[in-house]
Amino acid sequence: MELADRAVGFLLSFISLSIFTYYTFWVTILPFVDSDHFIHEYFLPQEYAILVPVFAGVVLICFLCVFIGFVMLKSKKKKA
Repeated sequence: MELADRAVGFLLSFISLSIFTYYTFWVTILPFVDSDHFIHEYFLPQEYAILVPVFAGVVLICFLCVFIGFVMLKSKKKKA
């Protein structure tokens, strides 16, 4: 089981590092590249650089609120 946990951890680390690298390049370096360069084909328009993290944050906060609500309801049922 330890090997599977390491594999999952490595995969999650690789995915996180890939997303971080992509986003960092997209936000910090791409604005300085000419707009007719071929590299712009691999990235969304610059407006999405703000919208994507905001949307992800809202979804994360919603999931956290739902999780906390379920835990509170479950603990209330155990007391009763």
